[in-house]
Amino acid sequence: MRSGTEEDRSLSSRLPVVMIGAGPVGLAAAVHLAARGQRFTVLEAGPAVGTHLDAWGHVQVFSPWRYNVDPLARTRLQHAGWTEPDPEALPTGAELVTGYLQPLAKLPELEAHIRFGARVTAVARTTHDKMKTGGRERAPFEVRIRTATGEESLLARAVIDASGTYAMANPLGSNGLAAVGEPECRAQIFYGIPDVLGSARERYAGRAVAVVGSGHSAFNALLELARLGEIAPATTITWVVRRDDVAGAYGGGVADALPARGNLGARLRTLVDAGRIRLASGFRTHRLERTERGIALRDAAGRVVGPVDEIVAVTGFRPDLAMLGELRLDLDPAVECPRALASLIDPNVHSCGTVPPHGADELRHPEPGFYIVGMKSYGRAPTFLMLTGYEQV
Repeated sequence: MRSGTEEDRSLSSRLPVVMIGAGPVGLAAAVHLAARGQRFTVLEAGPAVGTHLDAWGHVQVFSPWRYNVDPLARTRLQHAGWTEPDPEALPTGAELVTGYLQPLAKLPELEAHIRFGARVTAVARTTHDKMKTGGRERAPFEVRIRTATGEESLLARAVIDASGTYAMANPLGSNGLAAVGEPECRAQIFYGIPDVLGSARERYAGRAVAVVGSGHSAFNALLELARLGEIAPATTITWVVRRDDVAGAYGGGVADALPARGNLGARLRTLVDAGRIRLASGFRTHRLERTERGIALRDAAGRVVGPVDEIVAVTGFRPDLAMLGELRLDLDPAVECPRALASLIDPNVHSCGTVPPHGADELRHPEPGFYIVGMKSYGRAPTFLMLTGYEQV
């Protein structure tokens, strides 16, 4: 009879690498695994590839196509007859899905290994809880998933979590908690970038809208609402930001390495200076209150914004760490990213695009064989680029 150690190693060698998420980075990792002859399974919670991208499909990204396609994936697609879009064009989220992710998922080496409607709820070691150390690295991973037919468990020799953060929006409270009264007002709050010129037009046209947030996603929402205001002049827009001085929030303008990103800030500044967007700076949301005229936002000092009819919360995202609770992770206590990566991406000191290429050394955890990649690897930092994810995998 073989020893338990030998059995563990033999079993592990036959098991696949499990990839969580069929977005750009998850599929890029799958392409690399396929090229190396490795067994793998991709688990996607949504009904198709790029579910998170589809959620903001109307939004044009500020990085051109040439930065948004993994190099090895490009090669494999070209061999399959794929026609690459103009490398200098700026795709929307929907175009990234239809023009890149869908053809990529149809490659023979990937298609049979992707499971849709399989939401990962937990990852652990098969025979070891978080406290047990002896032989831990030899025990396969158990990946618990929920499907339309119930709960299942899969075994894996390694796990790569590329599930992203889009499903975990930050709340409105400036202290990281939901503002007092926020849950009761959720019907009038949209988390992310609504399609105000398309499917959500009726919701916002002619209404009083507050946009909370100071990143590029907030810029997109504000600019779209301003365009809606040209069609529906009764639309009023208030931009709520925590920082006292917003001059630095507009970005680098013409000096930005990505011109489309710099243009967002320049256009927004023009609208604020012209009074088409009202600015409420230095406002740290603490409470939401329903009134007869709408929702009032209050800060701890008693300042009030509104009442407004709708709130767009563009306050960033955070990683879902609950499903990783039985794994040994080494995360920065503030950024919630791998500790070795924190100093490179902390938004208090980092500017998007200055992170050096990094991979296994920076992303490793005390749990051998487990990695977080893509946007989720950045924790709460908001400055992730798809090209960074491709470099990681």
